[in-house]
Amino acid sequence: MLARALQRCSTQVRRGFASVPSTKPRSKTEEFILLEEKYGAHNYHPVPVVLDRGQGVFVWDIEGKRFFDFLSAYSAVNQGHCHPRLLAALHKQASKITLTSRAFHNSVLGGYEKFVTELFGFEKLLPMNSGVEACESSVKLARRWGYDVKKVEKDKAVVVVAQNNFWGRSIGAISASTDPESYGGFGPLVAGFHVIPYNDLGALETALASNPNIVAFMVEPIQGEAGVVVPDLGFMSSAKAICKRHNVLLIADEVQTGLARTGRMLACDHDGVKPDLLVLGKALSGGIMPVSAVLSSDEVILTIKPGQHGSTFGGNPLACAVAEEALRILVDENLAENAEKMGVLLRAGLCRLQSKYPHAIKLVRGRGLLDAVVVRPFKNSKGEGVTAWDVCIAMCRRGMLAKPTHQHIIRLAPPLVITEPQIEECLQIMDDSFADCSQ
Repeated sequence: MLARALQRCSTQVRRGFASVPSTKPRSKTEEFILLEEKYGAHNYHPVPVVLDRGQGVFVWDIEGKRFFDFLSAYSAVNQGHCHPRLLAALHKQASKITLTSRAFHNSVLGGYEKFVTELFGFEKLLPMNSGVEACESSVKLARRWGYDVKKVEKDKAVVVVAQNNFWGRSIGAISASTDPESYGGFGPLVAGFHVIPYNDLGALETALASNPNIVAFMVEPIQGEAGVVVPDLGFMSSAKAICKRHNVLLIADEVQTGLARTGRMLACDHDGVKPDLLVLGKALSGGIMPVSAVLSSDEVILTIKPGQHGSTFGGNPLACAVAEEALRILVDENLAENAEKMGVLLRAGLCRLQSKYPHAIKLVRGRGLLDAVVVRPFKNSKGEGVTAWDVCIAMCRRGMLAKPTHQHIIRLAPPLVITEPQIEECLQIMDDSFADCSQ
């Protein structure tokens, strides 16, 4: 029944639900999907499954079927769904006080800031809520530093970004985007961004040498939304050296790559580099609530004075208590080490699948447990076209959830608590799914 419902819902989602008749849903899955389509904005294209609960690496849908979660809410659930320590921290703090606003001090924020800055080796932390808010904050900080410290001419500050970057869909974020789907139809856009190719140190050197008004280079150590694009080893450390030579700040957007996902606490750690500004989010709360942060030096963060930047919910006691516990779990349970070990196992298995299905799998890439399978559009034995979306639907039917990005790339990012037998089981699901799609 679920397989038929998935196929019907998948067809409906492809059509944008424009032609769905007003009939009684035939399953709970259809009922909930139709509710969202009728009353919600149509700004996402989800896999047609309705999730109801989660535990560890697993989620269950409204029908009671269990799935391996290989997206982890875009790497927000690194600690696993509903980690008992996170739930305990949430309940304990929620029973005391949840929100004070920054009009007052609270008894949790200072200790949280001390813990996080000492853990990552920075002097100051600016607390925010979402990843895009933290990235926007880092741009504001870089600009303000440029005017106050570097002495850039008023309103001339420029931030360099990489092609195919993704840090959200606010006006600032889409102004830095090279994806027409993100920025098209939303102008006028924000000025002050200069785009260079990703993983191109020569282009970075040229850009910084040619414009004294550049205040920062903002970059993902691995591009996530672009399809898990991994730069050359040493790219981040070389970028930091170039930035330092030109008195430009290096902003590392580690919202998706940070917090043990790539086999190190930070993706920057693979290159042994400390950015001037570090942006964290997603797994900073273990999927419990929106929490993000910008970490930097006194020189950078103290350029913003009272009343010049803030957030009603940023630094709220509940968020701070949950985020600190989320970080402690990553350390105590050695999740970076497990991500490294399981990532090697996963990519080895994916490479075997590539050899088995060369007509369907073009490329395998990744680091730690942030991986991608680049799918060739191919035809099955009936001559029907098959895409990454079709493979994900087949995986869903067999109990494994992932989602395409940019039409032809399947991103794989399970919770970091996953075990070797679970990796092997999921590789078999993928094997069976590619076999199904090829028939």
